[in-house]
Amino acid sequence: MTNTIEVQAPQERVLLGGLNYNGRADFDYTMTELQQLAIADELAVVGEVRQNLDRVDRATYFGSGKVEEIKGLAQELNATTIVIDDELSPSQIANLEKQTGLHVLDRTELILEIFADRAHTAQAKIQVEIARLQYALPRIHPSANNLDQQRGGGGFKNRGSGETKTELNRRTIRKRISDLQQKLTGSDQVADTQQQRRNESDIPRVALVGYTNAGKSTTMNELLRTFAGEQGTDKQVFEKDMLFATLDTSVRKIVLPQNQRFLLSDTVGFVSHLPHNLIASFNSTLAEAAQADLLIQVIDFSDPNYREMMQTTAETLKEIGIKDIPMIYAFNKADRCENVSYPEIEGHDLTYSAKDSASIKLLAKMITDQIYANYQTVTLLIPFSEARDLAQLTANTKILSQDYTETGTLIEVQLSPRQLQTYQKYQQVSDQN
Repeated sequence: MTNTIEVQAPQERVLLGGLNYNGRADFDYTMTELQQLAIADELAVVGEVRQNLDRVDRATYFGSGKVEEIKGLAQELNATTIVIDDELSPSQIANLEKQTGLHVLDRTELILEIFADRAHTAQAKIQVEIARLQYALPRIHPSANNLDQQRGGGGFKNRGSGETKTELNRRTIRKRISDLQQKLTGSDQVADTQQQRRNESDIPRVALVGYTNAGKSTTMNELLRTFAGEQGTDKQVFEKDMLFATLDTSVRKIVLPQNQRFLLSDTVGFVSHLPHNLIASFNSTLAEAAQADLLIQVIDFSDPNYREMMQTTAETLKEIGIKDIPMIYAFNKADRCENVSYPEIEGHDLTYSAKDSASIKLLAKMITDQIYANYQTVTLLIPFSEARDLAQLTANTKILSQDYTETGTLIEVQLSPRQLQTYQKYQQVSDQN
């Protein structure tokens, strides 16, 4: 009998490198984040190099003395890669690799690697591959054919894309991008059809947005668990204490007591300096947030950099064209903070813990207070012959009272402005005056 033992591959030993040019106010924050990104990519961080300069060196990013220091430190710590807290030009990468003998991974490529690893649905895989190829395109030498030997090919982990062994030049990369964009358009049309059906249902839509690992998925799961019982357990979304645990937008129906309901979407998390190509590729995934009646920005209140994270979220929402949508600021993980009371509401701000039942119920109340603010309470008389309309109202609205008359069913119900137009023919005269 032969027993097999699964042996995990040793983690790649890396240095982190950052340049504080012009006294960047967010430098310490982005370097801390870079370490978290490296860990998320399963890299072993063994050292860090920082330098203060007035401007970036066009040839090697760092100054010449720092480049020699990096080479010596890498040899001392047995590191094989340096991860840079910026997007480098192809020439900067080539020069750094030549002078240090290290593989150079810039911030953009690192994030793309993580996204490639986390993409599971066909749509997410296409979106990531488009961004990868757009990043790789200027890094392919015109005389070279094998992408696996160029930046953007060998630099990415082989995670089943099926393309890293293919000989690609600039022309074939552009064609591949075009083909993928057509595929993405097809999947977008399917998503548009699903969105249209959700719009026609006239159920309010709420989207969770915010920094990666702030607790969006946990918040969604706890809302499901609180208001859907065992059925909610079957609809849980993936959650894990890590950056970019999931890239796929999940939509779930939340049904509250008294039949108030809304569609809740959990969108991909943000991070500072998210690559522009990636944002463009994921526009369709973030469409749920753009179509929402209400946004809930989930914030990790226990993180000392939470204000910078809020700024990153605001900038990313602006970049993808999301504006003028009402927002609840949900300061999560209050249970990890000292001397912080929760759950507490102040205006549109909620201090809460996604693991706390009272917090979740208070969040649900804030949501319904906002999304049902423009609903009107009216009295309708539905003729017995219009049983389908009565069934629709019973299934999708909050019915406050119900009685029967000789001619039909008399109900007091809360309706949205659009529903009010649809069912106005049943409205009683006293309500219309």
